[in-house]
Amino acid sequence: MIDEIDNKILSILQDDARTSNAEIARRLAMAPSAILERIRKLETRGLIASYEARLNPKALHAGLLAFIFVIADERTGTDDAGRLLANMPEVQEVHHIAGEDCYLVKVRIADTDALGELLRQRFGAIESIRSTRTTIVLSTLKETAQIPLPSSLEKEDLPDAG
Repeated sequence: MIDEIDNKILSILQDDARTSNAEIARRLAMAPSAILERIRKLETRGLIASYEARLNPKALHAGLLAFIFVIADERTGTDDAGRLLANMPEVQEVHHIAGEDCYLVKVRIADTDALGELLRQRFGAIESIRSTRTTIVLSTLKETAQIPLPSSLEKEDLPDAG
């Protein structure tokens, strides 16, 4: 479990992963070396998976966002089509889902022509894909990768004071 200080560190880093250890230490009234040690432990425990910059897709000619539902003929327990989809650079996310569809795929691409090409040429080249259903996003009201953190920790989550 994480304690209140770890929770605050994770919150600060989710808001801005470039926040320095010294700045985090200042905000939490702790020594930078203690913050560094806690961050390393959070990384080792897998609570911090990675750090990344969020780029502006429109500025990089990838302004079209679409979600594609994929039905594939695969044996239960295999995810070959999903792995092939995940290797495409335009694909940002691949989720194996319950229901009629097998996968939900998030793509960012230049425009509808490029999307059509991606579906026909690249998705179409995967033999096990039986069908796709695409939803194009008109506008985005919220998009985040942040995980909600507990606002108040249970007593057993806090470190021993004694």
